[in-house]
This record gives sequence, structure tokens and C-alpha cells, in this order.
Amino acid sequence: MTSKTPPTLSARDRLIVALDVPDTATAERLAGSLTGHVGVFKIGLELAMSGGIDLARDLAADGHNVFLDLKLLDISNTVTKAVENAANQGFAFLTVHAYPAAMRAAVAGLGDSKLCLLGVTVLTSLNTADLAEAGYVDAPEALVLNRAQSAAATGMGGIVCSPNEVTAVRSKAGASLTIVTPGVRPAGSDSGDQKRVATPASAIKAGADYLVVGRPITQSRDPKTAAAEIVTEIATAL
Repeated sequence: MTSKTPPTLSARDRLIVALDVPDTATAERLAGSLTGHVGVFKIGLELAMSGGIDLARDLAADGHNVFLDLKLLDISNTVTKAVENAANQGFAFLTVHAYPAAMRAAVAGLGDSKLCLLGVTVLTSLNTADLAEAGYVDAPEALVLNRAQSAAATGMGGIVCSPNEVTAVRSKAGASLTIVTPGVRPAGSDSGDQKRVATPASAIKAGADYLVVGRPITQSRDPKTAAAEIVTEIATAL
């Protein structure tokens, strides 16, 4: 298990930029522009379906921290084998939906890799009404806490949760889990399809280790400046 957040993380190290763009050419331009200004490049399903896995390998080979956000959820054997294949390719993070069987299977495939497995608790685009529609009786915070405790028990490196649950998770898990927080929006930014959100400073003060920011950076007229402003805000909260 790789779970402890490095104690010397700088404000820049803590910023994960989501390369949620339609093609690798756009992603490569953004990565080139933002190199040295953010800590981690995240590649999710949109880009993965358009050459993003190869780009992830290339970025990792060039020494960048890469977050492969695939949210694995399948039968145990498939999850284990998928993690085995990802484990030694130099990626920093890989996501798995925080169902106990899937997380146990992921940990089984990790071996001695330094890859940090993150359990995705409840998507930041979901609120209580959305969960009820899907058949859940718990509110987001209760479900996040339950899944965070499962992640710790199964040996995951960390979890993904919204800024709203960070304080509660940290109080339950202490420093044992790395907490990665999407749903982060600078003050005045459009929340888009995110429903459980907070500013960068608020998320850091609550106890988040890493912040995921996508559109406020990637759709900015000046992504480098947008990233720098968020890093400055993170620094003020540390």
C-alpha cells in the first residue's frame, strides 16, 4: 500500500489538473504549458478513449506525476489484472470505485508498486436527491464516511471525496488516507455539473492533500495564470 502523503508537498505539488479534453493534441499543449506550474496531470475516461493511455505513459516516462482516473469497477479478477498491468508503468494514482470487493481486488494486484490506489466514494456531481434516485438511503456524507472506512480497511492508499466531507473523513481516518478532492472551484467560478463544491483554500483548510481542478484552468484564456492563482490560494491555506 502506498498511502502516506509526502510531508514536503508544496502548494504546486498539491494541484492536480484534469486534462478532460477531447484529444491528445489538446492535452499535450496544455501539459506543455502547465509543466512546472501544477503537480499532477489527471487523465480520465474522455481522453483515455482518444489516445490518453499512451499519453499517460509518455508523461510518466518524462517524469511527470500522472493520475489515471479510470474508476475501475468489475469482477474481482478483472480489477486485479487491470491493476497489475497499471502498477509498474510509473503512474502516481489510479482510481477504483469504493466498493469493498473492488478495492480488495485492486490491492491484490498492486504488488510492491508505489502506485497510490484511490477509492472513489461519491461523485461530486451527486447530491442527496441523486443518491435517492439511485436507490441509496444515505446522504452523501454518511456514504462517503462508510466508503472511506472501507478503503482504509482494505489497504487502499487514499480516497476521492468532495470538499464537503473532507473534515469528517480526516477526523475518522487521521493521516492514514490520502484525500484527493475534486469539486474545487475558485471563488466566482461556474460550478458546472458539480454539486458539492468549495474553494481551493477551503478544501485545503479542511484537510485535503490534493485538489483536482479542470475547467477553471483548462478552459481559461490563460491556463498558466489560472493555475498560478490557484497555487497561490493553496499556499495561503497551508
